[in-house]
Amino acid sequence: GGSRVRRTLVLIAGVAGGTRDHTSAVVLAGLAGLAAGAFSMAAGEYTSVASQSEAAQREIDKERREIIANPVAETDELAQMYVEKGLDPELAREVARQIHVDVDNAVTVHAREELGVDPHDLASPMTAAVSSFLSFAVGALVPVLPYLLGAGSLLPGLLVTLVALFLCGAMVTQVTSRS
Repeated sequence: GGSRVRRTLVLIAGVAGGTRDHTSAVVLAGLAGLAAGAFSMAAGEYTSVASQSEAAQREIDKERREIIANPVAETDELAQMYVEKGLDPELAREVARQIHVDVDNAVTVHAREELGVDPHDLASPMTAAVSSFLSFAVGALVPVLPYLLGAGSLLPGLLVTLVALFLCGAMVTQVTSRS
């Protein structure tokens, strides 16, 4: 959150310092920076999450092929995982056998146990992109807001930015229980 606010503040401060009648130029620069940054962040986040989800899906598909092609070995592999977690070998074998009765269930369990992913809960690239866009836009709007409300100098934008940065830091401290 903080870098979005600081980036926009630096942008509008540069425009404010370089123009005489700067209010409209500052608002225009701030909104242009907001739009450019928000779209850039959204595109980057979409690409990143799509790549991660596609890679996870490829691994899940590979696991499905292995379960179908060699169900005995995959059942034994799952039973061994359960033994390593402390189950009695006979119980582990029975649990694995029951899980493998349904291929879809077996794929889900293997994906969770081996890959650490839930095939039914892969991240959505679109949700990530929209979230990134909105969070960047809100953060970048903070220093521009005083100008939109009629401020004629950089001071109100600077003060609002400092308060926003403090509040973001305070929230992070509360969430992480660290200073």
